[in-house]
Amino acid sequence: MTLVRGALQGERTALGGARGVLRALARSHLLTVFLSLAGLCLVWQLAANAWPSRALPTPPAVWDALVRQAASGELFFHLGMTLGRVAAAFVLAMGIGSVVGVLLGISRRADRFFNAWVVLFLNIPALVVIVLAYIWFGLNEIAAIGAVAVNKIPNVVVTMREGARALEPRYAEMAAVYRLGPFDRVRHILAPQLQPYFAAAARSGIALIWKIVLVVELLGRPNGVGFQIHLYFQLFDVASILAYTLAFVAIMLVVELLLVQPFERYSTRWRGKPA
Repeated sequence: MTLVRGALQGERTALGGARGVLRALARSHLLTVFLSLAGLCLVWQLAANAWPSRALPTPPAVWDALVRQAASGELFFHLGMTLGRVAAAFVLAMGIGSVVGVLLGISRRADRFFNAWVVLFLNIPALVVIVLAYIWFGLNEIAAIGAVAVNKIPNVVVTMREGARALEPRYAEMAAVYRLGPFDRVRHILAPQLQPYFAAAARSGIALIWKIVLVVELLGRPNGVGFQIHLYFQLFDVASILAYTLAFVAIMLVVELLLVQPFERYSTRWRGKPA
């Protein structure tokens, strides 16, 4: 009994030491990030002092513009409109692209027939799709969100098609032996194998979609971060342009760190650590 207690105590001590090491590494990483950003701000400040101009405002000037926009409520309104379009286009692109990609990966005949379509849409410039969407469907939300989704769908199709091609046939045979239904096949056989590819498509998708959304807003929407950037470009207010840009980039970094990266780690947990 004493030996068991000693072993358990030793295990708890080891776990506590491991947690302490992880916390120390996390603090060290955060400190490195903070010092890196502080160094960037210092270089920015020195450059602005060496070349005083409205085209290169100092960090305090950008901060003042950010606080002013936040106090008026305009910053949060336009950020919310842009985030709503990003979320809608992301869900649409991931849903359609995943289904089409899996179907093409499973069916070689369909893949041979539609591969030219995928290549074509991959190489159409995003600006062309946006302009055509506005001409065909008008300057409305449906055209804006649809144009963004169409630009992203081919990338999702390519990624998910590769995932479907890499499916392990032994699992399908096992499902046939145990007579699993369609829902159980998707849940226990298909989804776990496709999760890493879905996570990769989502990670690249969120980075691409929000950039295209800004272009969509600049060309044809009356609100959003892209609209505000275009407005302040006409007024030559670089401080406000940088304030909106940095605010939105900060939000997307939070989404990346709190949602996308954890989902990516979760999707690959079943593979285990390499030997």
